[in-house]
Amino acid sequence: MGTLLRVAWTNLSRDRVAQALTFLLPIIFFSIFATVFGRQGDPQTTRIRAAVVDEDQSDFSRRIIAALQKEAGLRVRTSADESAGPALDRAAAERLVRSGDVPVAIVIPNGLGASFGQGGASAPAISLLADPSDPVAPNMVGGLLQKVTMTAAPDLLMESGLRQFETYAGQLTPQQRAAVDAWLPRLKAQGSGTGGGVAGGAMPGVTVQVVDVMRASHQNGSLISFYAAGIGVMFLLFSSVGAAGGILLDEVDSGTFERLLSTNIGMSGILLSKWMFLALAGFAQLCVMFLWGRVAFGLPLFSHVPGFLVMTAMTTAAAAALALMLATIARSRAQLSGFSTILILTMSALGGSMFPRFLMSETMQRVGLVTFNAWALDGYLKVFWRDAPIWQLWPQAAVLIGLTVVFLSAARLLARKWEAV
Repeated sequence: MGTLLRVAWTNLSRDRVAQALTFLLPIIFFSIFATVFGRQGDPQTTRIRAAVVDEDQSDFSRRIIAALQKEAGLRVRTSADESAGPALDRAAAERLVRSGDVPVAIVIPNGLGASFGQGGASAPAISLLADPSDPVAPNMVGGLLQKVTMTAAPDLLMESGLRQFETYAGQLTPQQRAAVDAWLPRLKAQGSGTGGGVAGGAMPGVTVQVVDVMRASHQNGSLISFYAAGIGVMFLLFSSVGAAGGILLDEVDSGTFERLLSTNIGMSGILLSKWMFLALAGFAQLCVMFLWGRVAFGLPLFSHVPGFLVMTAMTTAAAAALALMLATIARSRAQLSGFSTILILTMSALGGSMFPRFLMSETMQRVGLVTFNAWALDGYLKVFWRDAPIWQLWPQAAVLIGLTVVFLSAARLLARKWEAV
């Protein structure tokens, strides 16, 4: 038994891929999930991008905006251009939400400052223009709005309350008025700070109305397309790598590849034909996935066919090229299976196939852009969720085409080892 244990340990110590699967992959996944979900109260978590429209143009609305800009969890913009430009109006803010530039926009209505603290159904509500593909942002921003409205202008709230008191209970005495006048500057100073003010409690706040700006074109639940794309892309990578190993490494081991090289097709022709097969097989795989989503879950596939075909063609081309490159790197099917599993699962976790990237910090979202999953999913989200025309897919298409060229070029260089044999 001791001898068997030593032999097994020796085999593991010599197998770098097995060591990575045993020790490295769990650490990678633990680190990713701990970073995303284990720091919910950490100031380093992602800041929510929010657009603000000030229709009220009052002292109260300006204080709300100033308080929102001081919130560590928000990145506020009040103009079409993040750095400068004209102030946003409601239509421009809605366009930012629909295009995915921000997940939520705050519209401060006209008359809010005049009615603040008076309560009643006549007080206008703050509109929260939301993209429901990010369910976290509206809830968090709505809570922060309630907070800042009660802390940004305690002096205005007190003045409003005193006006109501004098209307129904009589005028303040000179001594009471003097005491109030002494307190108001201090309350205003507290409201302009970073915390302070009066707590909400039973004091009248503001009404926040969430408006789903995407609902007009997405009553059939287009978010299903996000999950179809996420799962589809991840398994596309697994199937492409598995097929690449079968049609390349197995042929090398059996001698078939050497006989192909003796023909006039050449190495470039062989790799090109393998890539075309992998791309066509992957295209069929994703079509079946989305067709099943249409039949079983009502995914609006047929109304988005042009964009779907463009993204599917670009995605499968890049996946096939990546699979060929990995197959030319590996020395055996077992080695290919090992390190491709590590790579694909890591890319899927960082790229959004396993959970949405908006849950990640800004740093991790930028890191995710090095994976081809992120670009593919962003393109599918544009097609199915944002109803983007085909020409707006050019960033995702350009990146995927560039990755295809890079992966195919690398595969051709790495395949020279078989020409030298």
